[in-house]
Amino acid sequence: MSDKLILKAETEAILGAAFEVMNVLGPGLLEKPYERALCVEFELRGIPFTQQPPHEVLYKGRHVGLYVPDIIAFGQVVVDTKVIDNITRHEQALMINYLHLTRRPVGLIINFKRPKLEWKRLVL
Repeated sequence: MSDKLILKAETEAILGAAFEVMNVLGPGLLEKPYERALCVEFELRGIPFTQQPPHEVLYKGRHVGLYVPDIIAFGQVVVDTKVIDNITRHEQALMINYLHLTRRPVGLIINFKRPKLEWKRLVL
């Protein structure tokens, strides 16, 4: 199986929900309303998710902090909602780090800033 196909149906379901949120709310709000609306849409669509589950950050076996992702959907996909000009390599590098920290295979960065939804799918 190709990396491009890992959790394909799940990521398509997540993106379908994100497109619906964008269609209803439109662009330009702060990040939190989009995150919360996405959770509502997940509930309506029967998509299992956890909002802001804390993950311990370890350094050489010692606890040094917490990482709290916006959403983990289907128990396997880290979803990061954004309201930024563009998804850049910086956000992509952060997502790869988030995938390492959470031990999840797929991440979606979803940007609600512009009228056309922008998203990037990353595979660990």
